[in-house]
Amino acid sequence: PADLVKLASRIKPRSSIALPQKVKKSTQQKHIMVVDDSITTRILEKNILEAAGYRVTLATNGEEALSMLTTIQPNLVVSDVNMPFVDGFVMTERLKSDGRYQDIPVILVTSLSSAADKARGIEVGADAYIVKGQFDQGNLLETIEQLI
Repeated sequence: PADLVKLASRIKPRSSIALPQKVKKSTQQKHIMVVDDSITTRILEKNILEAAGYRVTLATNGEEALSMLTTIQPNLVVSDVNMPFVDGFVMTERLKSDGRYQDIPVILVTSLSSAADKARGIEVGADAYIVKGQFDQGNLLETIEQLI
């Protein structure tokens, strides 16, 4: 949380973020689901994504996200790993094993940085794995653009 607060203090207010026109045009109508039990992280990621022109839906854990998928179909999911009820690994595995959702890209953004954790992320089907300690909003937006 301290790193996230530090990171949030470096982000410019939405009105002063200048994004290239290419990014703004390519993200119109794109819908991203953010899944994280930390309200600070959810709001930070939501603000970054909305400033880039994405429509954002929030979920507090993997169980809630999977339930929401019955009524919405986002273009991409950004999820934490450590969450109550259904964690990000299990949620990703369930999403990727369900034919209705298997094509939705998943980016795991987590503090888990070991090689074993990264390997598990790949094993369950995550399309990208970003460590929070190395979090950079430009990297997140670039990764999203590549996946959708």
